[in-house]
Order: sequence, then structure tokens, then C-alpha cells
Amino acid sequence: MVSIQIVLFDGFDLLDAIAPYEVFHAASMNVKDNFSVEFVTAEGPRSVKSGVNDVLLEAKEKLDPTRPGIILVPGAAGAVDGEGPDSIPAILGRAMNTELTRMVEHALHQKDMVIAGVCGGSLLLAMGGLLEGRHGVTHHLGMDALAATGVTTVQARVVDDGNFVSSGGVTSGLDLALYLVERELGPRIAHAVEQLFEFERRGTVWRDVGLVPRHGTAKAEDDENSTTNKVGHTDSAMLNQSRIASIFEGEWATEIMTPIGKLDVALSISTDKETIRGKATQGEETVQFIHPVIQGNKLTWSLPITKPLRLNLKFEVSVDGDKMIGTAKAGVLPASKLIGKRIL
Repeated sequence: MVSIQIVLFDGFDLLDAIAPYEVFHAASMNVKDNFSVEFVTAEGPRSVKSGVNDVLLEAKEKLDPTRPGIILVPGAAGAVDGEGPDSIPAILGRAMNTELTRMVEHALHQKDMVIAGVCGGSLLLAMGGLLEGRHGVTHHLGMDALAATGVTTVQARVVDDGNFVSSGGVTSGLDLALYLVERELGPRIAHAVEQLFEFERRGTVWRDVGLVPRHGTAKAEDDENSTTNKVGHTDSAMLNQSRIASIFEGEWATEIMTPIGKLDVALSISTDKETIRGKATQGEETVQFIHPVIQGNKLTWSLPITKPLRLNLKFEVSVDGDKMIGTAKAGVLPASKLIGKRIL
């Protein structure tokens, strides 16, 4: 028997969970005793409030990461813009910080287990550091954020990366579930469900097999991933840029106000006539700035972080005396405010 566990968490997207449930249930009607589907949570049996008008679904069991089969994780429903507690990033962040992340990580190492992420469900798992180096997709508004976690993003309706299958789009739970029915039970059963629903699966399922299509190539900047950057070219420009760069020099204590909590980050920035360098320390982790650039009176750089989740952040800051202010941003996730003061 193929066991399907659909994981619910507070603020989950109703359609992401219900659509696959109905597909799997319809499939089970065609294969006696071969398919079972149920709602579960990381905490155990309880009523779970969705992000759609607080509609409740009842989870009957606790997620079992050792049970062979399919674990499906939906996305969240909430505010697309803003940084409040009801925003999608905040909902996903709270779900990520439950036992769900550890349980799914355990499941990914089990034999005969498939993890499926519907729409924002992929982002939830990626935020927990579970998908680095994997291929995946999510809602189009979250693709940059998904890439920022180290996922190789693919513009496809459904992406099959072995024991991780994902889909992108508000109604993509139907497509993902139909594909998993075909993958597990064969095309005849999937076709029977399509006929019952009067719905045909969209697009080609992407897999990392076969010939690679030709793509136009563009010359990459040699210093794209450099940890240092030239601050000037002509003598006069160099003097001006060096003067601007010098205002960023020093040791800085900063705070980043993210949707899932405050981060305390120490910045160390240094310059000489031609280069600007920096490093950021959070806890015991120190990371060098990537591609720091002076743009007007602002300093920008990129930085990979692993806590509280894995993201590649883009920073933009300005300085007024010993005060620093700016933003840190990952893809289309809301920009987080950065404030700081020079301590040395």
C-alpha cells in the first residue's frame, strides 16, 4: 500500500492540501487497498487553521517520517506584501521552526520515501536547509527566494528530482498529485482520475535526464563572485570613490529585522586605494562579503547565511556619521530593515 501523508500547519494554503487529497482519494477508489491518504501534523492529532478565512481541517495522526510512501507539504496562504505575522514568509518561517523540518529531513534519508512540495511548500522546506543543491519550483513570486536558498530553480509546472517532487502555481497541487499517481500507479489510473475530474495535467514534468538544450551564452563578469571590488578607475574617480568608501570603514554592530525575528550581525569593513572588503559575523559563523560595490553613496554586497535559515541575501546600506541604515533582501521576500552603529 502507498501511504500519503499531507502535512498541515497553522496558516497552510487550503487548496494546496485539498486538491492533492481529492486526487489521491479518487485514485484510491480505482486501486483497492493500494492507496491511503490522510492529513497529519508534526505535533499530532488536532484541528489546524488554514490561512484562508481560518477554515479548519482535522488532522487525525502525527507525521510518521519512517513510513514508506509520500509526504506532501503545502504552501501558506497570507499577505504577499509586508512583514507582519500574517505574511506568507512569516507563516512559512513559523512552520519551519517546528518539528516539521527535522521530521522531513529524517524522511529524506529513508528508502521508498518521496517528499512533495506544493507551491510554497517547496520554499518552506528550502528555508529549513533541506533542498540545497536540489532542483525545484515554487510560486513564481517566490522563485528568487527559492534560488536564494541554494535550490536550482526550474521554470516548470512540476519538477521531478528523484525523491523530491515540487510544483509551482496556486492550482499546481492537482498537477503534482496526478503526476505522482501516474508515477506510483501508472498512466491508466492517472487518466481515469483526469476523466473523473474533467481536468488535464498542465505542462511537461521536468526531470534532469536526456539531452541538454542549447542556450545562448553571455560573457560573465570576471569579478561577479569576488570578495573584493575596485572602487575607482580614473585618478579623480578613484579619489572620490575612496573618500566615499572610507565612511563605511570600521566595526559595526547591526540588527536585521526579519519577518521571523531579529538577527544580530557584526560587520567588519575595510578599504584601501583600490578595494573594499568586508565580513559579517553572526554567532560563530563568519562570512566574507561577495561582490561589494560602491554605488553613489551606498554600499551593496551579497552574503550567504545559514541561520535562522539558508538564504543568499543582498544588502544595501548607507552611513550617516556612526549610524548605518539599509536593507537586506532575498529574492521577492520583503526587504528587512538593517540598522547599526559604528563601535570601532
